[in-house]
Amino acid sequence: MIPEEFAHALEEKGIELTAYQREQFATYFKTLTEWNEKINLTALTAETDVYLKHFYDSISAAFYFDFKGPLHVCDIGAGAGFPSIPLKICFPELKVTIVDSLQKRIGFLNHLATQLELRDVAFYHDRAETFGKNSKFRESFDIVTARAVARMSVLSELCLPLVKKGGVFIAMKGSQVKDELSNGIAAIELMGGKTSDTFTFTLPKEESERSIVIVDKVRKTPKKYPRKPGTPNKEPIE
Repeated sequence: MIPEEFAHALEEKGIELTAYQREQFATYFKTLTEWNEKINLTALTAETDVYLKHFYDSISAAFYFDFKGPLHVCDIGAGAGFPSIPLKICFPELKVTIVDSLQKRIGFLNHLATQLELRDVAFYHDRAETFGKNSKFRESFDIVTARAVARMSVLSELCLPLVKKGGVFIAMKGSQVKDELSNGIAAIELMGGKTSDTFTFTLPKEESERSIVIVDKVRKTPKKYPRKPGTPNKEPIE
């Protein structure tokens, strides 16, 4: 997907990019590939792949959920900024907080935010387990996102403690979502969540399957969660 196709595909979904936003995506691609030579940010470096499998794929969450307005989004394990930075470019009013466990990636994101002239973005070098226990952030976000980080049972424990009651957790998954959801239902409910919708679609051109899972936060998360770093992955609630 070349940049022109990317802009046209988004327009078909009701998202029209200004010339400035198109330039921001071009800068994002350039910065990502330059830094990728120094630190491992992505296995995909071809322009067509980055625009389709990173940029378009990240924005696909907005095809099924309304990101307009000054919503506060927390992105867990965003790596090189996916999905929250492409969403922030498209919806500039968003407030974005990214949590990542690798300091080098946080360094990249700070540089990227400067290059893209982004406001209302914050980056934290932390584990999701400890970040979710921080009273400053716990149950304070309108939306928490995670893309290709872990299976639903693990993700729910990492993400739902950060979602405020009445907010949503949006998990961006591949094709195995049915099994993940059936295994993850106990964790979702224990963390105060309730699955409201699952949307499945295929990426343009390559036709690979993607799923967007939307979980409503209906109750407060018990104080003991998330458990200490590493435990959710080693001992998932299933």
